[in-house]
Amino acid sequence: MTVSGRFVLLLALGVVPVVVLGQAYDIAGAVLGWWLVLCVLLGIADLCLAASPRRLGIERVLPARVRLGEAIVAELYLTNNGRRALRGVVRDAWQPSAGAVQARFGVRIPAGERRLVSVELRPFRRGERRVQLTSIRSFGPLGLWARQASLVAPGRIRVLPPFASRKHLPSRLARLRELDGRTSVMIRGQGTEFDSLREYVRGDDVRSIDWRATARREEVVVRTWRPERDRRVVIIIDTGRTSAARIDDEPRLDTAFEATLLLAALASAAGDRVDVLAYDRRARARVQGATGPALLSQLVDALAPVEPELLEMDWSSIAAQVRQITNQRSLVVLLTSIETPGSSQGLLAALPQLTRRHTVMVASVTDPATFAAVSVRDDRTSTYLAAAAERALLDVSRVSAAVRQLGAEVVTGAPADLPPAVADAYLALKAAGRL
Repeated sequence: MTVSGRFVLLLALGVVPVVVLGQAYDIAGAVLGWWLVLCVLLGIADLCLAASPRRLGIERVLPARVRLGEAIVAELYLTNNGRRALRGVVRDAWQPSAGAVQARFGVRIPAGERRLVSVELRPFRRGERRVQLTSIRSFGPLGLWARQASLVAPGRIRVLPPFASRKHLPSRLARLRELDGRTSVMIRGQGTEFDSLREYVRGDDVRSIDWRATARREEVVVRTWRPERDRRVVIIIDTGRTSAARIDDEPRLDTAFEATLLLAALASAAGDRVDVLAYDRRARARVQGATGPALLSQLVDALAPVEPELLEMDWSSIAAQVRQITNQRSLVVLLTSIETPGSSQGLLAALPQLTRRHTVMVASVTDPATFAAVSVRDDRTSTYLAAAAERALLDVSRVSAAVRQLGAEVVTGAPADLPPAVADAYLALKAAGRL
């Protein structure tokens, strides 16, 4: 049971005779007492005439998935199975991160009828967003007292990574088509596959001239090449404690997801096989064997509920995890952080096992605020911040140099820049014939 503001206002009216009667305390007290009794009796009568909220049937209709930043409408069908009309308020108890624009709705449902309540949701966090209860407050005809009940009506939606880096995909696909020989720009690199013969034009590499075909045709012809297809790309996402840090108001893990989705879409278009593993001390998500449009669909679905774990990344088991995925020489992309030599010891120890068999790329997000702090030295505080920023950048530089000495590529960038930088590094490896 609950009382309304109307009932409180009705009680407050009992003060009027006290003010009017003034010194007649006995009469005023009696009037106030009878007024309180009357208000309570009216409240009880109102409560008895209110429809029972427990006779309400609830059916929830939800979309299964939504991208972060998009708005959806959750539908709630309310059926009055009682014999009285229900007039009251419905509150759908979504998690705050589901971003319900309006949580309370006034409803009037005649007996035996059904009404639709539409809840607009704008989720601002990735993952599973759930609702378990729906609260109904049913008022009587006077609107003084109300019956209240919370009914179980479970529901959930999966909020997917936004894939904001999709905007970089068309330009990278155009460059991929150039590498793949679908336009007039042809390349020759070590390890590439023969594509076709064409007439020599000024500027072509003379090493590409096919002398036997030239002798047969009595014109100079050259071989054209295209990057090898059906290669393996293995992406390892570090979900350890360092992935929980927020840079530019975005967790490192979410930036890693953006880079993963862009690289997976690009590699899949290139005809390469993509396998993804989110790992810290155990596998948090795994996508293997998917190709074409199914790859991105499975990726966003698998990565959506993954959250950073407050654990140290177990780098010693990464080589074994890659061997479980493939024994073929592959491009192994490690999405992690390279901040300090101390925190990167495990990564540096694991790299020799990977670089012996695979081409390895280490990608890490950097904080733009660190670069900005270096040049600001207006007072003592900013000078100390600049010194700390210099030290942080020096540590990153030292770790990057150590990674390169062990035979791996290093890609760093701000959250908005890292995904396209990883895609560009992949294309550069394709162009150089290293993949």
